[in-house]
Amino acid sequence: MSVKELDFDACYRAVAARDARFDGRFYTAVTSTRIYCRPICPARTPATRNVRFYRYAATAEAAGFRPCKRCRPELSPGDPGWDHRGDLVGRALRLIDEGVADDGGVTRLAGRLHITGRHLHRLFTEEIGVGPLAVARTKRLLLAKQLLTETALPIVDVAFAAGFGSVRQFNAAMKGTYGFTPGELRATTGRAAGGTGPGNPGTGIRTGTGTGQAGGAGASVSVLTLRLHRREPYDAATLMRFLSARAIPGLEWADATSYGRAVPGGTVTLTPEPGRVRLDVSVEDTRNLARIVARCRRLLDLDADPEAISAALGATSLAPLVAARPGLRVPGAWDGFEMAVRAVVGQQISVAGARTLLGRVTARAGSPASAVTRPEPGLLFPDAARLAEADLDGLGLTGRRTATLRALAAKVAAGEIDLDGGQEPAEAVAGLLEVPGIGPWTAGYVALRALRDPDAWPGGDLGLRRAMACLGIPDSHIERWRPWRAYAALHLWSSE
Repeated sequence: MSVKELDFDACYRAVAARDARFDGRFYTAVTSTRIYCRPICPARTPATRNVRFYRYAATAEAAGFRPCKRCRPELSPGDPGWDHRGDLVGRALRLIDEGVADDGGVTRLAGRLHITGRHLHRLFTEEIGVGPLAVARTKRLLLAKQLLTETALPIVDVAFAAGFGSVRQFNAAMKGTYGFTPGELRATTGRAAGGTGPGNPGTGIRTGTGTGQAGGAGASVSVLTLRLHRREPYDAATLMRFLSARAIPGLEWADATSYGRAVPGGTVTLTPEPGRVRLDVSVEDTRNLARIVARCRRLLDLDADPEAISAALGATSLAPLVAARPGLRVPGAWDGFEMAVRAVVGQQISVAGARTLLGRVTARAGSPASAVTRPEPGLLFPDAARLAEADLDGLGLTGRRTATLRALAAKVAAGEIDLDGGQEPAEAVAGLLEVPGIGPWTAGYVALRALRDPDAWPGGDLGLRRAMACLGIPDSHIERWRPWRAYAALHLWSSE
């Protein structure tokens, strides 16, 4: 949906009702105060003559509006309109979340998408109203505002965590866009600008830092607790059971209430709470924080639109399942290549059997995790280059499966297949199908979890066939579940 498609009257009614269903879908800018708000802002509803509606925070800021300190737009759930889109702008937004624009600007961002920077800028201007750098800049500023407001993380660490290249750049961006410096905003929160003590966990983030120079890779340890907001309803219990059953020994830990894993330079632990998910992070380099937040949101499918999904599937033969589990989410993936390996290893064996084999692969080919991860040492899942060269003999994998893993790793390492957002989903699936040993089920499962395709369907899955037979649902109904077949698959799997 572009900016031009916003309906003023519909948006104003949502603002007047403070309707949470529209949170993250648009922003309300007030011309008399030059402030923009979420639709749920508790402030008095402004007069229609003073209101402008913007589809994106970046366009509101480009028009000269500042984020509201009361409703705090930085806490909005993600836009469901872009969550699953696989077109160029949708993929570019995902890569911006990954920090690609922060690291290499438009040139690197466009390069990952195999287009020119000029073409990318034109697409963003048409769809969003501003260029990709403006979108990336707004994301950095909003994350920085959240950290400054809710934590005692030193300002230098906030700058790097938000994706700025220097404190000077950070100061200039805050002053130029919001009219105040990071230190001035920090002063209003009652937290010392250079403090390292614990924050107030009730507001969202606890902070602690180790010794060493802040911001440098491996030089210090930051411990944060963030609250990731989501849309309701949210079936956290089913999602946690799914992740727990598939947790790889040595890499992940999970139970009915939380999920955690080792990540480069630290750990993350996710615990669903009423209305949000608590994210506990231990990280040596705060520059990884924005990427961690984005991946956690995708892993738990926090930006989905449960109302639209339930309305579509609830009108089909899946109606009883939808009613039983409102807010069911599709578990995402921390890393696209890792998910592809999981899918290959899991071909035609039980979930428990796949978990055991993946634990062996991680122990053999993975690398030691940071010492700050947990009390006991952990492991990082091997990347494509490492797995391509690893000795996988004697782990219980068949020779054919080992050959498939090597071929897959070689293609991903060479950049022929991009499973982390740069490649159009259909092209990525086509590339997977060219790997000997990967068929429609495997490619469909990867598309469902790693590529965030809401219509992905792992054809031939025995669990889906069994569930459909038990419920008396014919194969012809599969087409009726478009464009939400991935969520249909989760409902069927969860019904067993």
